[in-house]
Amino acid sequence: MRRVRFLVCFGVGFICAEAAPLAGQLPLGSRSGRGQTVTPAYEGWYPNADGTLSISFGYMNRNFEEIIDIPLGADNMIEPSQFQGAQPTHFAPRRHFGVFVVKVPADFGNEKVYWTLKVQGETFRVPGHLNVDWKIDALKGEAGSGNTPPVLKFEADGAEGAGPAGAWGQTLTAKAGAAFSVTVWARDDGVGGGNVRAGNSSAAPVDLTWFKHQGPGDVEFGEATSTVPSSGGQATTPVMFSEPGDYILRVRANDASGVASAGHAQCCWTNGFVRVTVTP
Repeated sequence: MRRVRFLVCFGVGFICAEAAPLAGQLPLGSRSGRGQTVTPAYEGWYPNADGTLSISFGYMNRNFEEIIDIPLGADNMIEPSQFQGAQPTHFAPRRHFGVFVVKVPADFGNEKVYWTLKVQGETFRVPGHLNVDWKIDALKGEAGSGNTPPVLKFEADGAEGAGPAGAWGQTLTAKAGAAFSVTVWARDDGVGGGNVRAGNSSAAPVDLTWFKHQGPGDVEFGEATSTVPSSGGQATTPVMFSEPGDYILRVRANDASGVASAGHAQCCWTNGFVRVTVTP
């Protein structure tokens, strides 16, 4: 029987540790390339312009080398079940902040959203909630700086998104083993990382990084990282899929402040997601 480990979190935006620590499974993990676990992390919540609320989750893959895949289902699930499906199934090494959100209605109240991962014979479960102490400023900017996250879209005249919830593009179609590309548009306010005002001509560019979020096969990005000017621009990235199936790609846009310095506010980066149906 697998043991369930509820996670105890210390401070908003920090990695959650098992309530009953296991040898070799400390929050930052031993420096091992392989064989360690992946644990979900609750990052906090924030209000959206449409009145809904976003509950943000990330994860910690304690391995320094091993990528772990956990398909959607009993080993990788969100509860209640109506919120299932946005979480990653592909876990890159180390800590990844604000990878996806679960949007809940304004009257969600004291209810909770649980993310469960089962890996290496252990079960890890973390609750997402709307406790006021976990409210974050993911869209309004870092306290005192006015810095807000970059804005993304997947069409020149498409809908824009910002913050961990980000933007979703229309479903694309590709062929396994064939050349394919995906384009994203990004812009930023130019604040942060030493830029003292929006519109600064010397403002740092927006950094774009692509990840496989879900899918049955390998995904190879011809250019996994790129940049666009803070004033706005587009970047096209070659992609190749090893086998047919349904995939979700994620692009993360970082402004000059960078994801590592985001701290409790979960600011300032933006996720973009695009579904790709890959045929034989």
